[in-house]
Amino acid sequence: MAVSGGILNSKTPIFGQKLYVIVIATIAVVLAVFSVIFVILSRKWRSKRGRIGVKRSPGILPLVCQEISEVKASDQVQATREGDENSKAIVLVGDAAGIVEIDTENKKRSSESNESTLTQSESSAALSASADGLGNSGWGRSYSLRELQIATNQFCDENVIGEGGYGIVYRGVLPDGFVVAVKNLLNNKGQAKKEFKVEVEAIGKVRHKNLVGLIGYCAEGAQRLLVYEYIDNGNLEQWLHGEVGPVSPLTWEIRMKIAVGTARGLAYLHEGLEPKVVHRDVKSSNILLDRKWNPKISDFGLAKLLGSEKSYVTTRVMGTFGYVSPEYASTGMLNEGNDVYSYGVLLMEMITGRIPVDYSRPPGEVNLIDWVKGMITSRRGEELVDPSIDVHPPPRVLKRMLLVCLRCVDLDANKRPKMGQIVHMLEADEFPYLTGPRLTG
Repeated sequence: MAVSGGILNSKTPIFGQKLYVIVIATIAVVLAVFSVIFVILSRKWRSKRGRIGVKRSPGILPLVCQEISEVKASDQVQATREGDENSKAIVLVGDAAGIVEIDTENKKRSSESNESTLTQSESSAALSASADGLGNSGWGRSYSLRELQIATNQFCDENVIGEGGYGIVYRGVLPDGFVVAVKNLLNNKGQAKKEFKVEVEAIGKVRHKNLVGLIGYCAEGAQRLLVYEYIDNGNLEQWLHGEVGPVSPLTWEIRMKIAVGTARGLAYLHEGLEPKVVHRDVKSSNILLDRKWNPKISDFGLAKLLGSEKSYVTTRVMGTFGYVSPEYASTGMLNEGNDVYSYGVLLMEMITGRIPVDYSRPPGEVNLIDWVKGMITSRRGEELVDPSIDVHPPPRVLKRMLLVCLRCVDLDANKRPKMGQIVHMLEADEFPYLTGPRLTG
């Protein structure tokens, strides 16, 4: 220990300092150098982490880079569709210091801030469409009035294919060659807009092979138009009562095909939709036919959406004379039983080939329902079949159809069958004749 202590106390050539002083100074310098190097490396490492995605503190707002544009609503919808199984979509927005995650669930709050994802013009357009209630809701597209004017050759008379109480229907050809039916709703004492909205709400949501499909609409100023699929074989009224020759092309089998298809379409409106839809104007001119004689129910301009209630009282009776049920005509009480009654009249019309009310007939035959009931009571049911049908149906089949007719037009609305039951009646091989209602004059 003495030798070691003597060495450390010996003087060195470095400024004449003792050795232990030199050692301590050297150690201090080395530690200082290592400290400086550690601080420099630590700062560089933290800076590098910040550039690759360290999250910011909540109180710091990102400085958006000029190269990053606004996130459009369409981009957010796409991001939502491509989100994870929890439907939580993340939109990545770059900025000068890193990447910021924006949860689309917070888009309402971000729309109120300066970093709103919608521009002012886009927001105004969205609010306008929402306020009018006519925005694109997924069932069709919006056409301009100019487009439909061109398609129908300025709505010329040569393109008229039908007329009703609420508008005129034109044949139209779109630029891609697609043929459509354009219904121009007339301003009937201020009701056109109301009826338009009813039809848009009802038909726009309905898809069924026996119902005419709605393709789109037009709403410009006071103009209200609907664009339907075009059915190119006329309607049932034209084939039943038009000049088709001594032998009707509507054979019994074709008429029953039309009857069943129409019943299915009405059953879907009544029982397959919520809220249910009552057509209110079931008649032969509203049954369109394609080239294969498949029926498609058209003209929902008089449709009334029903809620969960069984009936709805309306202040305005709508429909066509001869098809309207007695209780609806007298009280205005509307429910699906009114459509059932009208269907019964339609079925009689297809069986007999006669219109519901014909003043050119003898007194006892003017009203179709009364005449059919009288013929059945007199056991002359087979004479009711349209004489223009070449091959008449078997007696058992005819009796089944006539019984369906009678049940549909029962004066007691509660005894009328539902449209779904009528479908089964028309398709059944065996029909419970004994359980049907008795004819009471």
